[in-house]
Amino acid sequence: MSIRPFIKDDYSKILEIYAKSKLDELRFEKQEFDLLPLENDATRLVELTESDIYVYEEAAEIIAYGAVYGNEIRALFVSPDARGKGIGKKLLEYLLSVVKEPISLYVAKTNLVAKSLYKNYGFKVVEEFKTDYNQTPVIANKMVAINRYESVDL
Repeated sequence: MSIRPFIKDDYSKILEIYAKSKLDELRFEKQEFDLLPLENDATRLVELTESDIYVYEEAAEIIAYGAVYGNEIRALFVSPDARGKGIGKKLLEYLLSVVKEPISLYVAKTNLVAKSLYKNYGFKVVEEFKTDYNQTPVIANKMVAINRYESVDL
């Protein structure tokens, strides 16, 4: 296992992981969503490419990635066939180590699995707002961690 900075050769694998994972983030919503591939999603692609991206490799295969911009975690995606092995937790811990507080991130309000993970690292919901994914409305939460080490459940 290793986590390393993104290189150009990783791009196609990141697109693949995103395509396999993005709709999982929205699986608890009442409405159905159509995948908008990352390479066709101008807003999210710009946000990703201006970020520092890190990939998680196992046996020379990229199975997860995360991105940070300033003090914001902009992405954390684990390939579906690699879930349940603590990879998301390890990648989150790495991202937390390279970001200064206060750290923020955004997550779908209904994504209770991700929100539970983030809460274990001291994140709290500070805002709820309406946004959209591929022109379909979504309620999202902004989560912020300040003094996260005081809040971590070990």
